[in-house]
Amino acid sequence: MSYYDFNARGTPEDMATASSFGPLIDAGLRDHMQRVYGYMAGGLALTGIVAYAAAASGFYQSIAGTGLIWIVMLAPLAFVLVISFGIERMSAATAPVLFWIYAAVMGLSLGGIFLVYTGTSIARVFLITAATYGAMSLYGYTTRSDLSGFGSFLFMGLIGIVIASLVNIFIGSNILQFAISIIGVLVFVGLTAYDTQRIKQMYLVSDSPQIAGKKAVLGALALYLDFINLFMMLLQLFGRRRED
Repeated sequence: MSYYDFNARGTPEDMATASSFGPLIDAGLRDHMQRVYGYMAGGLALTGIVAYAAAASGFYQSIAGTGLIWIVMLAPLAFVLVISFGIERMSAATAPVLFWIYAAVMGLSLGGIFLVYTGTSIARVFLITAATYGAMSLYGYTTRSDLSGFGSFLFMGLIGIVIASLVNIFIGSNILQFAISIIGVLVFVGLTAYDTQRIKQMYLVSDSPQIAGKKAVLGALALYLDFINLFMMLLQLFGRRRED
């Protein structure tokens, strides 16, 4: 079982250990989840600061009409792949550094939202996202229901969103974009609860402290992506565009 596989689940032996050492497991789990949420919150803060700075300084506008914009837009995907598939070979100190760099690069790619939407609507949608996200993550953490059965369904929905978004780049349909946003909200709300439960269950798999640290980074990456995507879908639905 790969320690970075998000499909990993606690085995019966792990569950038995958790039952025998409940208080110790609970304390360790709380520390682990606080570390995950700490990375995630820090990443979101860094992304927001860089995005605003990129728009306010004119950097985003200066590259919008050049080939550099494609590098900026695709760089976050490259970082996700490097972290997800290369974390097993990384040192415990390298993984967090790459996560922070990724969050900053994501901020550069999102700088355009401050040019398209009003600051008030961005703040409002952020608060809506935070409230929705917090409720679903809390549900994923506390529920006794097994959410693993929803994994395949949510993944299929995610693939559908990606394909539909690529198609809509060429056809520019407002109706299709509206449908993508609605479905996207449902998918990422579900993924928030699902990923939270997976991160919690992965903690039960006994690992060294170094591997546990990498798990915290990978868990933070998953929750960070859920938040960012949920925010963008809600922004497309409720964001108020600037007047030309």
